[in-house]
Amino acid sequence: GYLTKNYQIQSGLNFENIKWAFTAIVVSNWHPLTLLSHMLDWSLFGNYAGGHHLVSLLWHIGTVILLFLFLYKTTNNIWPSAFAAAFFALHPLRVESVAWASERKDVLSMFFGMASIYTYAFYVEKNKISRYCLCLIFFMLSLMSKPMLVTLPFVLLLLDYWPLRRWQTQDAPLINLKPAGKLILEKIPFMVISIASSIITLWAQNKGGSIASDMGLPLTIRFSNAIFSYVAYLGKIFWPVDLAVFYPLNFFLPLWQIITSGIAILLISIAALYLIKKKPFLFVGWFWYLGTLVPVIGLVQVGKQAMADRYTYLPSIGITILLAWIIPSLLKKESTSRMLFPAAFAILAVLSFLTWKQCGYWKNGISLFKHTAQVIKMDYRDLENMGNDFTQLGHYQQQKEIQYYNEAVRFKPDDYRNYFHRGIAYSKIGQYQKAIKDFNQAIQIKPDYVESYLYRGNIYGQHGQYKLAIQDFDKVISLKPDHMTAYNNRGLAYSALGQYETAIKDYNKAIMLDKNYAVVYNNRANAHFKQGDQVSGCLDAQKACKLGICDILKAASNKGLCR
Repeated sequence: GYLTKNYQIQSGLNFENIKWAFTAIVVSNWHPLTLLSHMLDWSLFGNYAGGHHLVSLLWHIGTVILLFLFLYKTTNNIWPSAFAAAFFALHPLRVESVAWASERKDVLSMFFGMASIYTYAFYVEKNKISRYCLCLIFFMLSLMSKPMLVTLPFVLLLLDYWPLRRWQTQDAPLINLKPAGKLILEKIPFMVISIASSIITLWAQNKGGSIASDMGLPLTIRFSNAIFSYVAYLGKIFWPVDLAVFYPLNFFLPLWQIITSGIAILLISIAALYLIKKKPFLFVGWFWYLGTLVPVIGLVQVGKQAMADRYTYLPSIGITILLAWIIPSLLKKESTSRMLFPAAFAILAVLSFLTWKQCGYWKNGISLFKHTAQVIKMDYRDLENMGNDFTQLGHYQQQKEIQYYNEAVRFKPDDYRNYFHRGIAYSKIGQYQKAIKDFNQAIQIKPDYVESYLYRGNIYGQHGQYKLAIQDFDKVISLKPDHMTAYNNRGLAYSALGQYETAIKDYNKAIMLDKNYAVVYNNRANAHFKQGDQVSGCLDAQKACKLGICDILKAASNKGLCR
């Protein structure tokens, strides 16, 4: 969606594309700066993947530098600051965010987030309104890249306690309520921006069909997975092996895992609060980790995954800060403190090796999905001979989705979305009758949901039942007159029936709704050629090719129809 199948991004930076970036919802996200960043890459590097990856790496390096500068400025302690930055930079959990070109939003958002935090340290130093405003601007830029940092007001309040020490006074060395109240008021503009960003994000995710929190999943399952994930992420930070690009959601977590995870979280939280005066970095690091994971911990379920390595990009900083300061505080004796530098070097060397190894899995799709299949213990027989065919892995993923929605239907049988999404999964593995049955059920529950008609119509069209397909597309258009895809698909059905003039009228309407819809130009060119209109056919074929689809133009050129 971001890179290989997006004409606007691939055509680079121009006024129309910049305007589109600020108004488009792409893959259920509103992140204009990320889109602009990708456009700039295409303008500079074209389809050379190395350039895109290099830019992501540079953003990551920039974040690491800002993290080090902030910690060193606020603590005046160079070695823990350097270790924390290096631990964060070299950890294998960073690979997904940095090596995956489409995850530019992670590194871009985090860079501006760290820029906001670093600027905040300068604001605290002199309380200049210009620095405060710059901090807000960086915060907004971060949210316009990815809304992960909606928790920044909370993070700043933690940093106010340590290392900035703004909560304390000489009379109240733990917490003084008077400055605490001022600090909270100071964060109100940040909170307002966070709330606005959260509303936009929920709207975009819902519009894109990504939110699954109300798709039959009860709070008990979501809460259980969230509790377990907190501890599972910790495990991956301290023992970063068996990392995968996808971790399936487990509906039947053992009760003992949920209970022990909850107890572990509770005990660490109590210890952090108990030691808040002696070891404030434990309090700040731990609650940074807990708080910044909230948006992606799964209480509002987005997608089908239980967890994701990329979600640790911001939260893991809390744990790295905790480690960098708590270990030296526990090894104060000279005999043991001498071990710190060799131990730190060894830890970073191991992390570097594991990161290098993890990067190897990302060299292409085959190695990545093969490794993922091994980690999640996928039952595959011919994976060794997959070549470029991902059908088997795709079928496995769709079967997992079907299991997911089977459970969703069982928990909430009156939710049309459960049947709709299960129908899509069935259609992807070729079980069309089951898919149609699910779409029928979705329509029965919610007769005005246009996508059910659209997908059912698509299946009818694929199987030569063009009149039934046209009826479904008619229904889509009656409910949503600006549904571009319905016009295109109805045009295909009319073309299949030989009604080319009617098909062209539908293609015309689709193009009026989106002048850059390459597929429609391609389809209209084909209809013109079928009518014998060579001139119009060549014009449409050339337009489609400029937008990225050249098959009709190549075929016509080979026949001598187009020059």
